[in-house]
Amino acid sequence: MQGLPQITDRAALARNRARATEFFLQEEVRAEVHERLAEVNRRFTAPAVVTPFPTLWLDELPGAVISDDNEVLPLQPKAHDLVVHALALHWANDPVGQLVQARNALRPDGLFLGFLFGGQTLHELRAVLAQAEAEVTGGLSPRVLPMGEIRDLGALVQRAGLALPVADSVTRRVTYRDTLHLMRDLRAMGEGNALTARLRHPTRRAVIVRAAELYAAVYGLPDGRIPATFEIIALAGWAPDASQQKPLRPGSAAQKLADALGSAEFRVPRGDGTG
Repeated sequence: MQGLPQITDRAALARNRARATEFFLQEEVRAEVHERLAEVNRRFTAPAVVTPFPTLWLDELPGAVISDDNEVLPLQPKAHDLVVHALALHWANDPVGQLVQARNALRPDGLFLGFLFGGQTLHELRAVLAQAEAEVTGGLSPRVLPMGEIRDLGALVQRAGLALPVADSVTRRVTYRDTLHLMRDLRAMGEGNALTARLRHPTRRAVIVRAAELYAAVYGLPDGRIPATFEIIALAGWAPDASQQKPLRPGSAAQKLADALGSAEFRVPRGDGTG
């Protein structure tokens, strides 16, 4: 959208995704959606899914409206009782705008489920690439997408106007033969470097070799393989509706929390020190 920093090169991202052949993390998200919907005491009849890989969702949510994660989502206002944003939100130049559009597409008391990579994702690779490039070239270049922490991402749900916001995370640790194997797998997932500020020429071989040495030395496993962390953050919220439970006003509880827990109550001192 105009006026926002274009962190992601959408044309490069589309090219990366068109070459994707490995979908195990997308399938992980699909399984998470299945499990979470099974815990909700409701039957959703008008779902929509925002995903760059539509064929993965045809059997999971039959009849769902499938949308690419374009900057403007082609979803009709108040047309859906469920919107799933499936592991694409981390590439959005305007993530709040994506959430607002999803919220506007929901009917009152409709459910939003969003999944994206969190700040712990690929922390090993980011660390060794930064050190290797600094050592070899004396500088740093944008290589890995900046990803938010769970607290900050959870706050976006509320900013978008969704009620009863919840954020949690699932961490998956995958092992690879070596750093090159990991990098090839990232390209096969369609998650290669699509940053607008990325280098437009191949990375120097010396940087890759040094990164592989550091990865093995710092993170290597006893069997010679290396681990890679993927943190998937799940965001949930409901389109506001009068029927939803409202939080109590501060001080209106009928019972003290300390009494309920059978513990002592400690008062927090006021700023004047009087307590």
